[in-house]
Amino acid sequence: MNHQPIKPLDFPQLSRRQLLISMAASAAVAAIGGCASNKAATTLPQPSPLAEGRIQRAVAPAVQSFDLKEVRLLDGPFLDAQKRDEKYLLSLEPDRMLANFRTNAGLQPKAPVYGGWESVQTWADIRAHGHTLGHYLTACALMYASTGDKRFKDRCDYIVADLQDCQNAGKTGVICAFPDKTAQFENAVAGRRVIGVPWYTTHKVMAGLRDAYIYCDNKTALEVLVKFCDWTQSITQNMSDAAFQRMLNTEHGGMNEVLADVYVLTGDEKYLNLSQRFCHLAVLDPLAGRTDRLNGLHSNTQIPKIVGFERLYTLTGQDSHHTAADFFWQTIVNNRSFVTGGNGDNEHFFPPADFARHLTSAKTMETCCSHNMLRLTRALFEIDPVTHYADYYERTLYNCILASQDPDSGMMTYFQPTRPGYFKPYCTPIDSFWCCTGTGMENHAKYGDSIYFHSADALYVNLFIPSRLDWKAKRLTLTQATRFPDESRTSLQIKTSSPTRFALNIRHPGWCKLVTVKVNGAVQTASQAPGSYIVIDRTWRDGDRVEVELPMTLRSEFLPGSADTVAMVYGPIVLAGKLGRQGLAPGEDIVVNERTIGTQHNDPIDVPALAGEPGNIVDQFNPSAGESLTFSAPAAGRTERLSFVPYFRIAHERYSLYWKCAHA
Repeated sequence: MNHQPIKPLDFPQLSRRQLLISMAASAAVAAIGGCASNKAATTLPQPSPLAEGRIQRAVAPAVQSFDLKEVRLLDGPFLDAQKRDEKYLLSLEPDRMLANFRTNAGLQPKAPVYGGWESVQTWADIRAHGHTLGHYLTACALMYASTGDKRFKDRCDYIVADLQDCQNAGKTGVICAFPDKTAQFENAVAGRRVIGVPWYTTHKVMAGLRDAYIYCDNKTALEVLVKFCDWTQSITQNMSDAAFQRMLNTEHGGMNEVLADVYVLTGDEKYLNLSQRFCHLAVLDPLAGRTDRLNGLHSNTQIPKIVGFERLYTLTGQDSHHTAADFFWQTIVNNRSFVTGGNGDNEHFFPPADFARHLTSAKTMETCCSHNMLRLTRALFEIDPVTHYADYYERTLYNCILASQDPDSGMMTYFQPTRPGYFKPYCTPIDSFWCCTGTGMENHAKYGDSIYFHSADALYVNLFIPSRLDWKAKRLTLTQATRFPDESRTSLQIKTSSPTRFALNIRHPGWCKLVTVKVNGAVQTASQAPGSYIVIDRTWRDGDRVEVELPMTLRSEFLPGSADTVAMVYGPIVLAGKLGRQGLAPGEDIVVNERTIGTQHNDPIDVPALAGEPGNIVDQFNPSAGESLTFSAPAAGRTERLSFVPYFRIAHERYSLYWKCAHA
């Protein structure tokens, strides 16, 4: 087939709900008469027992997220970020991302390949060629669901058709963009040295095909995906279990998750069995035994595996998978995260006692890691809807994900440095294509996926983001109007054609001492139970309005293991101290090669200490008149005061997240 190239829009240079899990949940809920129990027998196809004999039952989520097409963002910072992402996605040329796929299939490329990680001429040792196309396919599918803009579906349809052409021309089922074609897959299977990350990249392409099928109803995408999975099975089927596990020592993304999804989509147990083979036991077994052996491991190699463990738990009921996923989450969130919710240094986990040593790094908090931690968080929340998952999700969404986008160009961060006095480096539009560029495309296309959740007769409001929910099952619309976090309140208005009873569950965040809720102007409750849900169970009528007051207070949080270094947080919003643009020329925070981050602009920057004692440092802060979420505080030994603003609003300037405290 000869598909006409899609022309990009002009872009200024430098200037789903999880349908798969709900399918499994629907079968489970039906089997138990609609009960929202966590564990239950289901009508899902029963998989054949593996050698480990651990597949026993399926698990029904207690709550489900809404389809992305049922939630629309309204005016606010998240809609602004989504619009920047829309513009960027439409500026890219699919044919340039498809070029290497076509070359490998013996077809003529329609456009030259992009640079950076996608180029055969640049950084070939990374060998992630083609990963961007997978991310892009997912991002366009998500954006189509989030906006209804047919241009994104057209992009997905075009790419899928071209990938099918590549697959048909190649005749084996594989579709890849590596400069040496399938050589690295063959090396991996044979136990030879592997250059790059072939299965990692495969996961991205498979996930993109899956999402094109789910969100764009592109049936060809599923056909191509199944053939690709069949090739994966054929090339690995003769591997011993020991050899397979050795292969998994190389980063392989979420292969276990996407293969489990193909099992749900097809009902064919061979994909579930292959998914189980892609579970890395060297990581699974210690976590299932509640043992932390993460020191020194590559962070974003591990997190997608864990997402896959939890995915398999919902399909098989294997308790070890859920124990591993939940223990991992608790370990990262409680012991291994910075104040923003991000983790790691130079992409790796370090000992929790070493935070102070890693604070000076410019390569902390890889954005991909935050992206995948949020995917894990919402999967765990659907099984066990408790507020500590939602609290972490909120903190990381604002302070890592929203903070990762350049408000001018829409570009993305790779790292978000904790080094005092450093700045956020952003990717270029077409010459970088880091892993975090790809996850960044997805991040800003799916902000509606975790604002609301539901069970049969309950609605959960987890995030205070201006949005409109179309709850089709209840035939009602809920509109959330808010300027949060600039104002500490939100309102919910219901529109329905007939009275409808359900329990409205409003999150009482852990950061808020008192939440006041009014219904139609009358005080309904004044909750003093942070970390819980405020439940209003009643028959709702057209025009009912719920008003929620969520007072925010300023507090300090110590750097783990430190007694004199703190970060400042207002409600869920991490504040950064502004330190100017010393030595930073316009455009110098736009980076082609992420490996150079931290090696540039290393002239000493004078970062003062805060004047005051760590235990009562908040007493030294004053709100800035007329500026929301802005504070000032004295610096030790200076007359001028430091200015603090939300970290997600910091761009193109130096900053500090953590501060030493000293006597004035």
